[in-house]
Amino acid sequence: MLRSLVATAGRRGLLPSAAAAGLGAAAAARALTAAAADTAGTSERGRLDDGQPKKVVAVLYSAGQELAAARPELLGCAENGLGLRGWLEGQGHTFIATSDKEGPDCELERHLPDADVIISTPFFPAYLTAERIKRAPKLKLALTAGIGSDHVDLLAARDAGLTVAEVTGCNVVSVAEHVVMQILALVRNYIPAYKQVLDGQWDIAAIAASAWDLEGKVVGTVGAGRIGQRVLQRLKAFNCKQLLYHDYAQLNPEREAELGAEYADLEDLVRRCDVVTINCPLHEGTEHLFNRQLIGTMKPGAFLVNTARGKICDRDAVVEALESGQLGGYAGDVWFPQPAPVDHPWRTMPRHAMTPHYSGTTLDAQARYAAGTRDILQRCFEGRPLNASDVIVQGGKLAPQYDKAAKKEDRSLEFQKGWEAPDAKPVDKSWEAPSNPPTQ
Repeated sequence: MLRSLVATAGRRGLLPSAAAAGLGAAAAARALTAAAADTAGTSERGRLDDGQPKKVVAVLYSAGQELAAARPELLGCAENGLGLRGWLEGQGHTFIATSDKEGPDCELERHLPDADVIISTPFFPAYLTAERIKRAPKLKLALTAGIGSDHVDLLAARDAGLTVAEVTGCNVVSVAEHVVMQILALVRNYIPAYKQVLDGQWDIAAIAASAWDLEGKVVGTVGAGRIGQRVLQRLKAFNCKQLLYHDYAQLNPEREAELGAEYADLEDLVRRCDVVTINCPLHEGTEHLFNRQLIGTMKPGAFLVNTARGKICDRDAVVEALESGQLGGYAGDVWFPQPAPVDHPWRTMPRHAMTPHYSGTTLDAQARYAAGTRDILQRCFEGRPLNASDVIVQGGKLAPQYDKAAKKEDRSLEFQKGWEAPDAKPVDKSWEAPSNPPTQ
């Protein structure tokens, strides 16, 4: 049964009914798997498996030559290029790695006309707008080295015949751990305490007046997929009074029992929780979901943690709620745009524990998403099917998680099978281990 969040999207005219679409969730997953098998390495703009040299452009954050050379395991930076350069150039392909992505004269813009593949990450996204897609007539594949492809205009990509893929599941543990860390930073009032040390102060009362235990509190997640369930799994050990979750579909009773979690409608969840963590994807139905109205229904002084996407929260509504005390604190690592401007109000708002977007780019996660990126490229070059769970757009179709007519998946299966879609055949994921990273 579709729940309140989907109903909200439906009221906004954003959610067609499954009946109108004529497609159930299981059927959607099967169709997507078939599409991946039929069209791997291809798009309406040509093929990646035709044996001809291709141009691959990767937009990655910069580390500087000194740090990149000292830490070769820092695969996610432009200087180390996901460990792809030697492999790609050894096959005759051209590989460009850059962090210059803004403005009409940036390096990314210069390579758009003849790029076959564009790789980006959620941490330093290259925004592939409809206009940029039009300026890239040879582009066949937009590949996210990580999870979350909302920096790509997915409808424009679909209409242009592109394939959009990402390394599903590669950093779910990394993000879940970051969520728990930031919950504790807020609840235990860590940031002001740390600042006292830097400032040479010792005012215990000022810190303790806003510090609590996590035990005995009500904590809820908006989103109970791979990350949300792992957050609940980790929070169970803290003996919280209650763990709640909201998602498009309810977990099966066995999974709820394992996690010690209870389903709640969105409005009920935010009203009851001392801490709310956001772990859902960004799309039309979740953009500015946490607006003034919804934040106003939260417990006065509650904490909000967002490591999903910055635009899920209304920027100014968060600032106002912190200034008024409606929110006791806000933490996360996601902003809009990214990198965040120097004058972004979240940098200076009160009672925050924000970080740059790095939760999913630990060294362990980098090894996984670098290897996954290579796996996707290799499959495309060889004309082999992509793993269905890695496909976001292909063959003129959106993946179920972005197709709001197909939100009836059993999210328990998603957790148990890790990176595989519920209907997908077993796939070789031997490359996922951090101990086996790709090399230059």
